[in-house]
Amino acid sequence: MENKKKCPVGGKGIGGQAVIEGVMMRGKKLYALAVRTPKKEIVVEKTPIQPAAEKCKILGWPIIRGVVAFVDSLVMGMKVTTKSATLAGLDDIEYDQESKFEKWLERKFGDKLADYLIYFSVAISIILCIGIFMVLPTFLGGAVTNLLHGDATLRSVIEGVIKIIIFVGYMFLVSQMKDIKRVFMYHGAEHKTINCFESGEELTVENVRHNTRFHKRCGTSFLVIVMLVSIILFFFIRTDVLWLRVLSRIILVPAIAGISYEFIRYAGKHDNWLVNIISAPGIAMQIITTSEPDDSMIEVAIASLNAVLEEEPEENANS
Repeated sequence: MENKKKCPVGGKGIGGQAVIEGVMMRGKKLYALAVRTPKKEIVVEKTPIQPAAEKCKILGWPIIRGVVAFVDSLVMGMKVTTKSATLAGLDDIEYDQESKFEKWLERKFGDKLADYLIYFSVAISIILCIGIFMVLPTFLGGAVTNLLHGDATLRSVIEGVIKIIIFVGYMFLVSQMKDIKRVFMYHGAEHKTINCFESGEELTVENVRHNTRFHKRCGTSFLVIVMLVSIILFFFIRTDVLWLRVLSRIILVPAIAGISYEFIRYAGKHDNWLVNIISAPGIAMQIITTSEPDDSMIEVAIASLNAVLEEEPEENANS
């Protein structure tokens, strides 16, 4: 059943993520995962969360909080995606008998095995991202510059262009996968629902449908800002020594992520010409990473957001 209550105008603080056949909406104290099951029912699960800053104040400082939020979003994203696969019935597929190694892992780690595998997957993902989007362009940029007999300025420009080509190309190729296309439709439903909430409209399918599927606080926009910040930063940080260039790309990743987070945070609370200009590339990328959802997907996104609002009405009304 759809919630007919009026959304608080300008409501902030809600984030989200598209998952397998569903949407996760995150508030300040909990996140809600809503998934469409094989029986066409919507299952909603709520999970409390504790902000990192409440555990340690330094984790809430500017720049540092961006790094923490980035890692936290990766871990949570992996958890909710895995859970959504279970709720969507993908775990019903029968596999061959477990290997000896898998049985050893279960005996060794017990109930904690799933968490350890998620942390391991996140670590591998971060390493691959740094390698593909930071280190690889450094090598390629240097090689192309040498062929053209260019200087450090040309090398920085070429490296930046290569980063953009790799990133956009990767996103485009991923978007062509059948299963990912459905996830991107749920991504559109997530954005439309949040935009409906933040504009003060009732959370109905009709109202959500006419809202835009683009949002400035999207994770896609964050990744684009990371690319742009890294290009600008490394345009000024130069060295002809290859291993120093590679090392600088690696050790400055946390700073780049922190700066990018602060901008996304600012952009989500302000609407002016400068924010709109800098947000434009991220919005443009959402043409690839979001698609128009059908009504059943919008219903799932509404159910997820309503589950958060049931627990945090005051927080979001006053955000």
